[in-house]
Amino acid sequence: MDPILTQLSAIVPAARSLEELTRPLLEMLAQTTGMESTYLTSIDAKADRQDVRFARNADSTFAIPEGLSVPWGDTLCKRALEEKCGHADDVADRWGDSDAARALGIRTYVSAPIRAADGELLGTLCAASPVQRPLSQSASGILRLFSSLVGQIMEREKLVEQLAASNAQLTVHAMTDPLTGLPNRRALVGELQRVLARAAREGTCVLVGLVELDGFKAINDLHGHEVGDAFLKEMAARLSGALRASDLVGRLGGDEFVVLGPGPAALDPDASGTGDSAVLTGSAASLAALTLQTRCANATVGAFAHAHCAFHYAGASVGVVAIDPRFADADHALRLADAAMYEIKRSRKQRQAA
Repeated sequence: MDPILTQLSAIVPAARSLEELTRPLLEMLAQTTGMESTYLTSIDAKADRQDVRFARNADSTFAIPEGLSVPWGDTLCKRALEEKCGHADDVADRWGDSDAARALGIRTYVSAPIRAADGELLGTLCAASPVQRPLSQSASGILRLFSSLVGQIMEREKLVEQLAASNAQLTVHAMTDPLTGLPNRRALVGELQRVLARAAREGTCVLVGLVELDGFKAINDLHGHEVGDAFLKEMAARLSGALRASDLVGRLGGDEFVVLGPGPAALDPDASGTGDSAVLTGSAASLAALTLQTRCANATVGAFAHAHCAFHYAGASVGVVAIDPRFADADHALRLADAAMYEIKRSRKQRQAA
């Protein structure tokens, strides 16, 4: 054991990944057991799959392929665990029903389970041979020691993956409106800033629109919050369906939505200014803004039906502007779109009053 411990004292502290630890251990395991193939597997019992993560093979005449994936129910590992048999030199007779073992030509097989601290089975550390080979007590002990070392790294690896997945899920929640599933204010502002920066580099404008669902408070008050929530989700779906693939819609909050998308290449390289000069009024830019504005407004008009009520909705107030990205950041662009929307709202009220 002394040479093994000497090698481990150098390998374990230097290993920065599961692979850096496992590959030298597989070499040492081959020397200790005399087996032609040594390998590490990972197990996903729910998916009924076992994968060979890393393998060491003495030659190509008998090899356990790295990356091999087999049904967990057909593996020698599962049979060995169920029968508490860590070493078998009569695989064909003992487990002749294993298609994988028969295809690989395994005669002798040894394994040790790799478990997490809570007992969850993460994988196995194995050795195999096409001929009958014994397993000494010391080799069995080394196999268990190595499986314990690898298990610590595999558990840490799994925890890191779970943490990354949890962080990704938290990020999605932080950037998503929970009612409609659309991007929320934070996501919209971030995306708008990126779109503006890209447009500035490419010499194009950005279409930014604000949608306000006129009369939403009355719908909520008359029919209740359940209907109000259903109405918001329906309008979100209608707006999403009205957009181009390159456009984006998100919920700013309450009864307000934002739409944005790329505009035409219509920037004057010699133009300069701030404030309202950020709104382009050229024919191409104005037409693109008007087209998006009309499409969104029309999408919100029509019948709305719910289990408890049905009514005709006259449509939202929508204002879309073409923004010169050199003269407006995300917040400024949203304010300009908001001003355009309120101008539309004012005109609609005047027509209704006339």
